[in-house]
Amino acid sequence: MINLTSFLQDIICSPLLNRWVETLPALLGTFQRNKYPGIVKKWYNSVQKLPLLIPEKLNLQEGISASSQLLNVGERNKIENLLNHLTPWRKGPFYIYGINIDSEWRSDFKWNRLVKHISSLNNRMVLDVGCGNGYYLWRMLGAGAKFAVGIDPSKLFYFQFEAIKKLIGNKKSVHLLPIRIDQLPPLAVFDSVFSMGILYHRRSPLHHLQNLKNHLIAGGELILETLVLPTDISPVLFPVDRYANMRNVWFIPSPNTLKIWLHRCGFKNIRVVDLQMTTVNEQRRTKWANLYSLSDFLDPQDNSKTVEGYPAPLRAIIIAIK
Repeated sequence: MINLTSFLQDIICSPLLNRWVETLPALLGTFQRNKYPGIVKKWYNSVQKLPLLIPEKLNLQEGISASSQLLNVGERNKIENLLNHLTPWRKGPFYIYGINIDSEWRSDFKWNRLVKHISSLNNRMVLDVGCGNGYYLWRMLGAGAKFAVGIDPSKLFYFQFEAIKKLIGNKKSVHLLPIRIDQLPPLAVFDSVFSMGILYHRRSPLHHLQNLKNHLIAGGELILETLVLPTDISPVLFPVDRYANMRNVWFIPSPNTLKIWLHRCGFKNIRVVDLQMTTVNEQRRTKWANLYSLSDFLDPQDNSKTVEGYPAPLRAIIIAIK
């Protein structure tokens, strides 16, 4: 399922990425040899049945939309049915040939908040760590990135990414690898490294920050988006069990604590450029993600708290330089 040949050809053409050639075939070969049992087999088959299309119009600057007058109603309905096999869609939205994939997260809200603060992505090498289904990879490409790579171990996210890639022209300069950051050798070749919604899922946040730094060139830019605490609450929260019903939340720092972590990891020019409470307009249940969402995880009597009594989700965007 992974187009390993295409990806390796791309990175072989870039001497900067040659070190990945030594490790990726073995890492991705395990994924390719998987027999895809159960639901994973359904995802695989759905992507295989999707047509490889080149849209007449493709917009990656103001969102992710593709259109063509050549598709008839039957073809469109078949595509929509196959995309429905890949639910839940957590990141989006995608507007594909009249199909509105209305995802749980309005990821365009976050992109619009951060893009005005970051360095121009024009002609840059970009890495997105924990990229989900690759929504932001397409926005990075639309913003002019020369080469965009995302890594995320989720099989569902990988198949969602491949589905969109087939439908909008099979772009060669964007790839998603279903692996973890600690499986990659440090390259120090990327101009921009993004880590969004990942840090609080790491048992060792400093180790994660160091891993991100290891993939940046000197002077490269880290764009970090994560949960934080209101400054006057505590330097850091270590949930007893769950946070907003999530099991795998380990450390939520205050913005000042996070800046200290980044400084200790060797970053400079550390700036908190945005602080935003997550609202039910940005994260909510839809027909494409018909599951529990933010409104179910907040205290019904006091939306400033989670169901566990912790401060409700506050998200920060921090920019720092290696």
